[in-house]
Amino acid sequence: MRFKLSLTVDRRAFGDLLPINYQYEQSAVIYRILSRSSEQYADWLHDNGFRLESGRPFKLFTFSRLKIENRQILPRNERIRILSDSVEWQISFLPEKSTEKFVQGLFANQVFEIGDRQSTVRFIVKNIEVLPSPAFTQEMEFTTMSPICLRMRREDRGIDYLSPVSPHASNAILTGLSRRYEAFYGKPYAGENTFDFTVLNEPKSVLVKIKSDTPAQTKVRGYMCRFRMKAPLELMKIMYESGIGEECSQGFGCVKETDVKLRTDQ
Repeated sequence: MRFKLSLTVDRRAFGDLLPINYQYEQSAVIYRILSRSSEQYADWLHDNGFRLESGRPFKLFTFSRLKIENRQILPRNERIRILSDSVEWQISFLPEKSTEKFVQGLFANQVFEIGDRQSTVRFIVKNIEVLPSPAFTQEMEFTTMSPICLRMRREDRGIDYLSPVSPHASNAILTGLSRRYEAFYGKPYAGENTFDFTVLNEPKSVLVKIKSDTPAQTKVRGYMCRFRMKAPLELMKIMYESGIGEECSQGFGCVKETDVKLRTDQ
């Protein structure tokens, strides 16, 4: 279930400069808001069939970058100046039972900050809208709203980040979706195995800093692109609702169905 949050920019608090790398801070906001209502959170997980005694954190969600209609990029300082008065943020959860009231109740009228040690922006949640899911079919086209992260471990135990056009990308995506299916339903995926993943434009590489400017800083590479995917409906839905690739709960792999106008511009 997907939600569109309309956020007002409160410039009076800290200004309007946002770090270019802000995905980790977005994720921290979501976890912080969830933790404030731990009892409701536990009830929600229980309603959706999760075994709380297992101790495994619930991470079957993803989210978009902030959609800022009017902005100025300051590359030297790695900042974004927000010129719009409001921005849009989409957050998508895989479970559906009780999710609408639960999420709306948690996020309504929230005030939070996103930023780092150099600059921070305060946002106020003004409206929460439930977005309808696409009419899922076994072959669909999508556009990334946050970078796709794909990784492959080398024989020397190192890690390579894969481009979506890599010959290994399709298998990595299918493996990830199958694992997410098992995590959600509590059983291995045993349905149809027809799967195909095709990139429709030149992927744009994005290097994202996690925990920027701290001793724990790491860098994750992802790719923005349009793609066509052929998959069973169960896996198509999981991909749309909880993301494609890895690190989805850190702001990677959020997608939207490709606009009809873009389909003619390939």
